[in-house]
Amino acid sequence: MKTCLIVDDSRVVRKVAQKIFEDLGFACSEAEDGQKAVEACKAGMPDVILLDWNMPVMSGIEFLQVLRKTEGGDAPKVIFCTTENEFSFIEKALEAGANEYIMKPFDKEIVQSKLLQIGAI
Repeated sequence: MKTCLIVDDSRVVRKVAQKIFEDLGFACSEAEDGQKAVEACKAGMPDVILLDWNMPVMSGIEFLQVLRKTEGGDAPKVIFCTTENEFSFIEKALEAGANEYIMKPFDKEIVQSKLLQIGAI
């Protein structure tokens, strides 16, 4: 079974995303900030990471930069999921190693289409 790490400081967003990913056949784990996500990835690298941008402790972009320098950190498909919609944010995320980008709010169809685009399902 494929795995997904959901990284968001909002418990509600994590639960909504978990339901969507589980419906798509993923086993899910959660982290409420980038630092906890780093620890989760060191324990076991997921197949997919759904990543919020704005979080306390360590932001999504900071986490992504650390992830991509970590052994095995080039493997997970990373989808940024945020309210930031300026092109400069999208460009920065992709330059840092994100595979795709979705806007909040999102639904199952949006997530599924992005997963298909990046070859994760």
